[in-house]
Amino acid sequence: MTALQDHAAPTSNAKKSRRPRRGPVPATIARYVALTLMVVVLAGPLVWQLSLSFKGESDDLYARPPQLLPSDPTLQNYSDVLDRVPVLQYVLNSAIVALMAIVGNVVGATLAGYALARLRFRGRRIALGVIVAALLIPVETVLISQFLVVRGLGLTNTLLGVVLPTVIAALNVLLMRNAFASLPDELDQAALVDGANAWQRFFHIAVPQVKGVITVVAIFAFVGSWNDFLWPLIVLSDETNFTLTVGLNRLRGTFTDDPQLIAAGTIIALIPIVVFFAALQRFFFKGLESGGLKG
Repeated sequence: MTALQDHAAPTSNAKKSRRPRRGPVPATIARYVALTLMVVVLAGPLVWQLSLSFKGESDDLYARPPQLLPSDPTLQNYSDVLDRVPVLQYVLNSAIVALMAIVGNVVGATLAGYALARLRFRGRRIALGVIVAALLIPVETVLISQFLVVRGLGLTNTLLGVVLPTVIAALNVLLMRNAFASLPDELDQAALVDGANAWQRFFHIAVPQVKGVITVVAIFAFVGSWNDFLWPLIVLSDETNFTLTVGLNRLRGTFTDDPQLIAAGTIIALIPIVVFFAALQRFFFKGLESGGLKG
């Protein structure tokens, strides 16, 4: 009996090996096509800007089909940007604004999120509703009121006036609130049994559990403040206080534009974001996986 089973087993395996392999499932093909299209749409403009920034005067910018690799690569465009505008001063101003935005959002959003998620007080649901409503209001509709407030405080043409409206973003408060709400109630109960007050529970119990989400908040705050253009353009009037996005706008001429020069300026503005995200990438994805974005 055993011999017959041993003889039948290779035969069965041989039949399985002779079965033709199925081709790709149509759903899998469609998935890869969709992913390819997304990569082209999202990364295509960035790749084209990078290519454009290295093209020289002899390159045809309007060739058909587009020429991705420069025939005359050069770094002169980056040198011209540094010569035409004080890039280092603009980078310093943007770094100061970004630093204030990161500190404000990390501290303020973490405190507000913990209060909304773990503390019980009158008006908590109303406060949460106001924060959610703030996400639904377009920024452009409140620019005038924001400017009037900043002007009333005497903060026009200052970097503090630039960062003030976004020093605590509603989205970041909701992220931290959801992160704290996902923690087990048993942690607070055990801390209460040990006699811990609200601040001790916050610093020693809750915050260590949501470090990944705090990193997500820091990245969102940095990218948002670094890329902001409209609000700094409204608030700032002195060129020495310009942020990088506003200062690079001076590369555009009144009647003509230099596409290579603008592309080089765009890449210069993008480098700090890439470096910052690369440094915190591991913590960013860990924060997303930790459940801080769950409702």
